[in-house]
Parts: sequence; structure tokens; C-alpha cells
Amino acid sequence: MRILGIDIETYSSVDLSRSGVYRYAESDDFEILLFGYAFDDEEVRVIDLASGEKLPEDVITALEDPDIIKCAWNAQFERTCIGRYLGHTLDPDQWRCSMVHAAELSLPLHLKDAASVLKTVEQKDRAGEMLIRKFSVSRSQIAGSPPSRWMPEDDPAAWEMFKAYNAQDVRTERDIRHRLEKHPLPAKEWDFYHMDQRINDLGVRIDKDLVREAIECDREMTEKLTKRAREITGLENPNSVLQLKGWFRERGISFDTMGSKDVERVLCELKKDHGTDDVRMPATESGCNVQDSRRKGEAVEMLSLRQQMSKSSVRKYQAAERCVCSDGRVRGMFQFAGAGRTSRWSGRHLQLHNLRRNDIPTLDEARELVKSGSFDMIESIYGNTQDILSQLVRTMLVPEKGYGFVVADFSAIEARVLAWEAGEKETLKAFREGKDLYCSVASSMFGVPVEKHGINRELRQKGKIATLACGYQGGVGALIAMGALDMGLTEKELPEIIRRWRDANPHIVRYWHDMENAAKETVTDHLERRVRKVRLRYQDSTLWMILPSGRKLAYIHPKLKMNRFGSMTLTFEGIGTNGHWTRQETYGGRLVENATQAIARDILAEAMLRMQKAGLRIVGHVHDEVIAEIPDGTWSVDEVSSLMSENPAWCMDCPLRADGYSAPHYYYKT
Repeated sequence: MRILGIDIETYSSVDLSRSGVYRYAESDDFEILLFGYAFDDEEVRVIDLASGEKLPEDVITALEDPDIIKCAWNAQFERTCIGRYLGHTLDPDQWRCSMVHAAELSLPLHLKDAASVLKTVEQKDRAGEMLIRKFSVSRSQIAGSPPSRWMPEDDPAAWEMFKAYNAQDVRTERDIRHRLEKHPLPAKEWDFYHMDQRINDLGVRIDKDLVREAIECDREMTEKLTKRAREITGLENPNSVLQLKGWFRERGISFDTMGSKDVERVLCELKKDHGTDDVRMPATESGCNVQDSRRKGEAVEMLSLRQQMSKSSVRKYQAAERCVCSDGRVRGMFQFAGAGRTSRWSGRHLQLHNLRRNDIPTLDEARELVKSGSFDMIESIYGNTQDILSQLVRTMLVPEKGYGFVVADFSAIEARVLAWEAGEKETLKAFREGKDLYCSVASSMFGVPVEKHGINRELRQKGKIATLACGYQGGVGALIAMGALDMGLTEKELPEIIRRWRDANPHIVRYWHDMENAAKETVTDHLERRVRKVRLRYQDSTLWMILPSGRKLAYIHPKLKMNRFGSMTLTFEGIGTNGHWTRQETYGGRLVENATQAIARDILAEAMLRMQKAGLRIVGHVHDEVIAEIPDGTWSVDEVSSLMSENPAWCMDCPLRADGYSAPHYYYKT
């Protein structure tokens, strides 16, 4: 099939980085400035639309021709913008994205970084960033600039450089595409990508009334809290960390940082010492200096105010307000293969993957109070308005009129997949019999029956935290990071919990070591090996982990190196936590984690594609949860959950289970 490589330069007064491409392209002043393209390996051409040139007929025809693949780096941008230019949505099935292809091979998501890592002949012109800011960005988006823009005639020399930059990007993308084609993605992966694009195109409706009132409520409460903070501290800016640290230091309270955990810890200590949870009244117990007690009371109240003032829930509402399109829907919230190596989805703009869970039983009542503007009543009933706004964030996602939401999610998907990979028979048996996983794990750990609401129920919590933290070779630090201490466990008992969990899950423990040893041996002798459900292969200076689905995870330029503990460890090149390309270490538990999360992702992708083909309108997904917009009176929760939990052909014996609920808005069901 012929390939039409495309790169465009555009203009819109809407801030692309903050509002997303769908809202960006919807702006009245949106336009495509330059249209760079090349068919296959033919010469690159740039059409100067801003100066009055027209797209050639063969290009317009090709954009609608299903027998010609349209290819771009971050193709969602080109497809959406060109669709806006043509006046209709372009079929995502005809497009392929080189950025997605690169991401699935564990390469960087940015064009210049990918070109650098691949050492392509054609590199991205770094001077282009200055030209984009000049011609593609409204000067009103640049601090201190008047609300105007540069036109081609304002700087003809720079405009010619901009055209050359556009052509260079087409060449660079083509060079990268040729490199990537040596490792083609399975056809199923492109099916998943096209499914993802349809979900992004559809978007989800936002309750704009709730968003508007939540923002106003936060504004009023922030003014009230700030006023009270000024009264207590006498500070002009009680939000200033530096000023607050000084104020607390005068009261004998020191902070390294004023992060939420530090504030929570000190607040709990002060409340305990102060002898009351009422932050408004000074304690007066016998023997207590009244002046000191009053100052402690002020510190307690100020820390409580600090907690409320630092709540960031309103940012989600503001993001929704920025991104919402004219039809009331927010689009483009999901990045396919956004999570490195495993190719799980990541969030964009609203960031649905890190929303606050709701735990109040009167969620609907609180929601209506906010929508009606009854802010004082919210405060009087719940006490912490910012926390309530945070809990209501999910509920701003609503279905269209005549539709409802059915939300279904996989139950304990990673634990099920891990047990299936490792062949942990007792855990698999518990899943197949529908038992409570955490009770079963605790029972195996402690050798006694454990029931959620019955005998030895106090041990269930230890089984839960061990399951969450220990599956990928985690130690004491992993337990603490998972919240073990917050759950009431002591640091002293954590090593024993780890030992008991490992004794109860010997096949998983053996899996870690087998995986690490096989990876090291494969890197050394380049022979292919099988480790349970996955295979390891060395090819083209890359260690490939081949999943049961046939998809491959890439560990680029693997080497064995001495680590800080004096033993040989497996290293590879990839994107580090700082976003830079760097050499990283890995080990058995981490390799198993990659495999497990990647397999869980493949199961979710197959489920969503199956659901979409059955006619369900998927408007979003969060981790292992799918949000479908269902016409009233059609699909039931059980039908959706049953469809979702069907096993892919490559894991028929993995005990999958999906549960769900229906609702007039999205929320977290405990």
C-alpha cells in the first residue's frame, strides 16, 4: 500500500498544550499554515496554505482513499486538524502513527529525541521551536505580548525558514518510519490504536453546570480560608511556604517541607498533644499554660487550613472548562501506549487516571448542593468543602440525554494475571471459586481460616497489603509506599509479612528468579528461552520479551554490569524517571511486573475492541475500568460485564472476572 507522510504547521489562539487538539482545532481562528507531505520516498513538497496556495487534488483524494495509508508523528494531531480543514472527521482506520510505533518499541515520544536515539540521517531542526512560537502561537499566549500574531509577510525570511523546517520534519519522520518498519507492529495493535482514536474522537460529555459552580465554590471558599489564615498568622501571603515556615518556627514547629504528608503528620501530633480535635478552640486542661495552648490551637487550625487550601481538585474542573468542545464533550483524554514499555494507556488533559476516589455515602446529595450553589450548606454539612469538591470530580462526566453509563472493570486483574503467569495454583483456585483474594492470601500466609466479616478477619488487611506490595519482589519500602503504616501495621512486623507472603506464593517467587536468570543468559549467549508464559529473545541489539498475545516488549542495548551491591545486574537503555534517555537497571521482579502489566493491558485492549465491535459507545477507561455510554433500555450491567470478561484466545485458562454498575454519572464504586 502507498504511504502518504504528512506534517503540518497550524495556528490557533487556543493554547494547544492546555486545551488539547480537539478544542484547539475548533477555534474560529484555527488554520493550517503549511502542509508538508511526501508519497512514499518521493520528493517532499510544502503547500503554503497561509499564502494562498491550495492542496493538490491528488492529496485531497489520497486523504479519503482507504488504500493509501496516512502516516504522521502524533497522527491524532494531523488527522484532527486536517479533518477540521476539510469539514469532517477523517477515518482513523486509514491512519498510522509513527509516535505510537516508536512508543511500542520503548523509544521516546518526542520526535527530536527519537531521531537522536535512532541516529537517523535526517534529524529534527531544533531552530523550529523558535519559528513555531513566532508563527503558530498567538502572542497573547506569550507573557507580556499584545494579542496579535505574526503573518508570513511580517518576516518573509523567517517564513521561508519555517517552510524548510516543515519539509525537514517530513523527511525526519520518514527516516524514522523506515527504521521502525524493521520491527513491524502486529496488525492487532493497529486495530487497538484505531479503537483508541475512535474513543478519543467520541469524547465524553461534561456537566458544565457542575463545573461552573464547583469553580465558583472553590473561589469563594479559598477567599474565606485565606482571610481566616491572615487573621491567624498576620501574614500578607499565608500561602507562602517560606513565610509559613517562619511563622511555625516561632511556635517551635519545624518543617523540612510542607508537603501534604508532613502537614498531616505534624497536625496529628499537635492534635494529640493539644488534647482536642476541635481546631477552633484552645485546650485548657489542668497544668497547661493558656498562652502556649492558644498558640498550639492556632497552629492546629492553620495546618488544617493549609490542608484545605492546598487541595487541587479545582484544577480538574478548570481543565474540563478549557478542553470542552462546543457540543459539551471533552475529547483526546487518552494517549495510546503512553506508559513506557508496557504500552498501557496514559491520561491527557483531565488525567482521568489519577482522580480522587469518593467515599461519602451522600454523593448525589452533595453534587446537587454544589450545582444549586448552596455552598454554605456544603460547608455546614460536610465541614471540608474542598474535599467534597475533590470527591465530586468524577461525577462531572455524564452521558448524553437518553443514555446512561455502564461502568465495568476487571476484578484484581494484575493479581489474576500474575498467578496465571507463575502457575500459583492455590491463588488460581481461589479466583475460580470466587473467594475473596485477600482472605485467601492471608489464610495461606498464617495457616488459619480468614473470613472478611468473620473469623480472623483482622488478618485480611495484612493479606491485602502483602498482595498489593509483594507481587513484584517488593520489600519493606514497597509495603510502606503502599500505605502499610497508614493501615495500622507497624514497621516492625513488615519483614514477617513479606516472609509469610513469599512462603505462601513459592511459584511467584521462583518466577522472579527464573525470569532474571533467563534474561541474563539470553543477553549473554543470544539463545531464545521460555519463562512460563513469555519468551525471551535477543535480536538487533535488543532483548525482546514476547508476550502470550504475540506482542513484544523491548529492552534496548542490554548489558550486564556490576551494581552498587557488587553483583552483576541487567541494564538497558530507555527513558528514565527524569524523562531523559539513560541506562537503567532492572531485576526479576521488575521484569515480571512489566510482563504482568503488559498482559493485563492486552486483555483490556481486547475487551474494549470486542465491546466496541458489539456496538457499545466507550467514552473512557481508567486503569482496568471501562465507561460505556448506553442507550436507555438496552444493555444491562451483567451483559456488559459478561462481554468484557470473555477470555482472549491466548489466555483461555486465566480466571477473568468483570463487575460493574449503572449510573447517571461517573463515580468510584467501593
